[in-house]
Amino acid sequence: MQRYEEQVSYELQFWKMELMKKPSLLGNLATKVQTKINSYIPTKVHSAITTAIKQMVKAVLFGSTYTTSAMPAIDMSLIHREALVKAKIESYSKTGAAEGGITGAGGFLMSMADFPILIGIKIKMLFEIASLYGFDVKDYRERLYILHIFQLAFSSQIGTQNVFKQMQNWDEKLIVLPESADQFDWQTFQQEYRDYIDLAKMAQLLPVVGAAVGAVANYKLIQKLGKTAMMAYRLRVLKSEK
Repeated sequence: MQRYEEQVSYELQFWKMELMKKPSLLGNLATKVQTKINSYIPTKVHSAITTAIKQMVKAVLFGSTYTTSAMPAIDMSLIHREALVKAKIESYSKTGAAEGGITGAGGFLMSMADFPILIGIKIKMLFEIASLYGFDVKDYRERLYILHIFQLAFSSQIGTQNVFKQMQNWDEKLIVLPESADQFDWQTFQQEYRDYIDLAKMAQLLPVVGAAVGAVANYKLIQKLGKTAMMAYRLRVLKSEK
């Protein structure tokens, strides 16, 4: 057991080093291009998109009726927890791939419908992962942590680093967390997420290849989110066990 925790600790340190690397030239170029494109979009449009994403995510993440049936897992070894977590990630990845393939085959309008469905799949997976690591998602503060994980996975390199810094020593920051979800920086959240998804899924809107692109993109996006969630909870679990 000790050996597994040491292995996890090494993986976590390597992940943190990768996370804090300086953005590559290609990454910087992509960010500049996306920023330039965003500058041409009217403020009213940005506001409308921000509101739509905010309400969509809040409804799923903070809605009183949306809870996972799983109770926080207690008295379970880390290796057992993570075996279950990896199985969940694979299951949700396959679900997302199937959904992306169906909507991608349906053309532009169906592909647009993929956006809210995929958010729901991702957040449901994060709820279950949190519970498997022993955290109670009925607690508003844990849902806020889930929101940060979501943002950590789907931001630019600089955006990711900023979010990661906010997540450091999370359990000590509980008393200074926003009192409500409205105080969260939704503008940055929606823009980073939309830009990331645009680059990954734009080809889903194309005829013929849309189904294949939708399936592959959704699978990879959910896999990335799952890995990010594992690392984010390892940060807290390993620290609490020291």
